[in-house]
Amino acid sequence: MTHGILDVFSHALMIASFVFTMMLVIEYVNVLTRGAWQQRLGRHSWGQYVFAALLGATPGCLGAFAVVAMYSHGIVRFGAVVAAMIATSGDEAYVMLAMIPKQGMLLMGGLFVLGITAGFATDVLFAGTGSRYPLHPKTFDVHDVEQCRCLPRDRIVHQWKNCTAARGILSVVLTVLTFAVIAGWIGHPEWDWMRVTLLVVSLVGLFIVCTVPDHFLEEHLWQHVARKHAPRVFLWTLGALLVMYVLTERLDLEQAIRENKYVVLLVACLVGLIPESGPHLIFVTFYAQGTIPLSVLLASSVVQDGHGMLPLLADSRRAFVQIKAINFAVGLLCGLLAMMFGF
Repeated sequence: MTHGILDVFSHALMIASFVFTMMLVIEYVNVLTRGAWQQRLGRHSWGQYVFAALLGATPGCLGAFAVVAMYSHGIVRFGAVVAAMIATSGDEAYVMLAMIPKQGMLLMGGLFVLGITAGFATDVLFAGTGSRYPLHPKTFDVHDVEQCRCLPRDRIVHQWKNCTAARGILSVVLTVLTFAVIAGWIGHPEWDWMRVTLLVVSLVGLFIVCTVPDHFLEEHLWQHVARKHAPRVFLWTLGALLVMYVLTERLDLEQAIRENKYVVLLVACLVGLIPESGPHLIFVTFYAQGTIPLSVLLASSVVQDGHGMLPLLADSRRAFVQIKAINFAVGLLCGLLAMMFGF
């Protein structure tokens, strides 16, 4: 029992480490690639669906947040938000890449195509309801260029001479993580592609933490990733793995799910309505263990959107409810069809 729980803890730590370092990299790339594309995007409907779905398919919440912000600022249409929220798997995308990389990539590709299709269909069906365009058009704000200059070569030495607590803590954590991967304490015991990837991502994350300016590190990496996302991902992952471990030790879940597969599908869709990263990890874990079929994971992935919808809840509760209802219907339909065809 104790050995099994320690294995669960080690597995959760490996997954959370991969998620944490990938979040650092995605945050860094997100700031590097900002530009003046927003205004041009509003003139191309199909471009909106494709771009929104692409942002949604990006692991984490950043892509979904960006689409909601563009919708709130009058840049993209209602259907583009639907496309992004169907395509997104939130923080759980990182976990799928860590636990079921091949299936995770295929699933994310399928969600991307489904999101584009559903976004276009939504704007066609709701063209006369007043939901097609946002209600509060305004200017899209960006950070000051100097504050978010990712590689200020003239200030790196000065920043380390006046090292902040956040930079010091993150540097130590990533250094320890790198050596833990090299020593085989975290990750697979053999040098497979997952262990190599974790090492490379850890080194890239360490480089980012060592070189970015204080503003970038404090606002983007420390406040957003390290304090907000990383602990929650670790706790949800650990909780899901512990639940899975206890249930598989005590119950015949596979038999129970085979006898109630449609109920499980409905529950997965209902859990997906929760605007929060974490609950979906239970279904990712179940699928990785072979307990639930792909159809249930697909339905859950379509409906859930991590916490990407939370900013929209503050801006327009009507749009929030409408998008959640559309995602629920699409997810349930896709899950039923996949289950009927044996997936």
